[in-house]
Order: sequence, then C-alpha cells, then structure tokens
Amino acid sequence: MGADLLYIALGLVLLFAGGEGLVRGSVAIAERAGLSKMVIGLTIVGFGTSAPELLVSLKAAISGAPEIALGNVIGSNIANILLIIGAGALIMPIAGWERSAVREALVAALVAFVLFGLLKGAFLDRLEGILLLVMLAVYIGATFWLERRNRDSKMFEHETEEFESLGSKQIGWAAIFVIGGIVALVFGANLLVSGAGSIAKAFGVSDAVIGLSLVAVGTSLPELATSISAALKKQSDVVIGNVIGSNIFNVLAILGATAAIIPIEISDRFRGFDMVFMLLLSCALAVVLFATRKIGRSLGLVFICGYGVYLGYLFQSGAIG
Repeated sequence: MGADLLYIALGLVLLFAGGEGLVRGSVAIAERAGLSKMVIGLTIVGFGTSAPELLVSLKAAISGAPEIALGNVIGSNIANILLIIGAGALIMPIAGWERSAVREALVAALVAFVLFGLLKGAFLDRLEGILLLVMLAVYIGATFWLERRNRDSKMFEHETEEFESLGSKQIGWAAIFVIGGIVALVFGANLLVSGAGSIAKAFGVSDAVIGLSLVAVGTSLPELATSISAALKKQSDVVIGNVIGSNIFNVLAILGATAAIIPIEISDRFRGFDMVFMLLLSCALAVVLFATRKIGRSLGLVFICGYGVYLGYLFQSGAIG
C-alpha cells in the first residue's frame, strides 16, 4: 500500500504541475500569436485547466476502470462548487461577479441535465461523445459572440491574466512549459489511476468512490489554486468563472472526448444520488448567482461542511461486500 500511496502523491504533483505548465505556456504562445485575452480565456485556459481530468478519465477508460473515468468528472464538478467556491469564500467573500456569470451558470445547469439524461443508458457511446463535443463547439462559438457584443464583460480576460507569468518574448520557455506539461500530465495520470485502483481494493471501496473523491479532488487542484489566488486578489469573477467554466468543460470536453475514443460503461451508481446531487448543485449555484450578489464566509463554510458530509456519505455507501 505504501507504493500505491506514493504513486498517488506523485501523480497528483505531476498533474498539478503539468496542468499549470501547459496552461501558462499555451497562454504565452497564444498571446505571442496575437490572440485576444477573451479568446485565450474562453478556449486555452478552459481546456488547459481541464487537462488533468481529460488525461485521467481517458487513462481510466482505456485501463478498464470506467467508474474512475466517470466518477472523476462528476466528483470534480461537485468539488468545484462545494470545495473550491467554499474555500474561495472563506478566504475572501465573493461579490460583484458579472452578469454573464449567471448566463454561464445556467449553461452549466443545462449541461448537467443533458448528462443526467445520457446516463440512463448502459454506455456513454461514441455517438453521444461526439454529440457532447458538438455542444462544446456551439457553446464556445455562442459565448464568443455574446462576449464580443458585451464589451464591458471581462470575465474571460481576467481568467487569462491569472496565467500570465511568462513574458511574451519568452517563446522558447513557453514551448518547454507546454511540452513538459503534457509529459507530466501523461505520467501523472498513469500513476494516479494505477494507485487509486489499488487503494480502492485495499480499503474495500468501489472504483466509483475513489473516482468521486480522491481522483476528483486531485484533478481539481489547478482550479483550486487559481481560485485561491483570485480570492486573495478579490477577483470574484475569476473564482466563479473558473468553477463554472471547468464544470462545463468537464462534461462536454472531457466526457465527450473520452467517450468518442472509447465508450464508457455506466454503472448503476451513477444513475442515482451522485448524478442527482451534481445536478441539484449546478441548479442551486445558478439560483444563488441570480438571487444574490455575495457569497460570504458563512455560506462558504456551509459549502465546505456540505462537501465533508458528502465525502462521509461516499465512503459509507461505497463499501464493497
């Protein structure tokens, strides 16, 4: 078990470092190529921060661990709302987000409804994966058009600024960051999936529970780091946009790409509470963003405690035999 824990720890470190390197290097290259901060924030940052989830889900599906692949996405979306927004609000009350955040939250809720419907079948097949990718393309195109019309909106530009650590002239270093990030992500995904599967067997819990908890939190580390940094800078739109964008990309891009490559078997576990809980949280977040203009420390604490209760439920309900 010691070796498995080491695999998981190394895997998490590599996933975090790889995700950061990939995004920062890609942002520097995109800016050198003349792309606007809005386009970079909407596409490169969105894809880059979801890269750990993509590599882990793809590796798990190919390795015959579909519960880890699916649990990673659903668990990450739950952790994004309860853990990441909760942590951000505890550090600094989140307030003053842009109106476009409500629109994005409604899209995330709609995407959750779509996934809820797709999980009714026995498999998430290639055709459904392609459908999710088409929805992703439509979402990016529509969001780009709406953001161009609303010139006051800066949410995606602010997300880009969070990753501007490389000077625009350091193109060589940017390329190294990108290549190194990809390599770290591949090795990190291999280590994490291998260690997580063994830990699940050692503790007598299902792959689904490990995917929904340990793997999900681990692959959400880039979003957590970004949100903590943004909270300290009082950039509420980055905290909210980071979570909502990640949740949309996790379903449309991660599950879409994974299912398009290899169909994902759907266990009964994901037709029940976990998917419904993710759906309810997605809808609740949209309501909170529409009905109020502040997520204070008290509500942040509620979010954190709620996530702790959820983890307790996971391990209580996920024991094998």
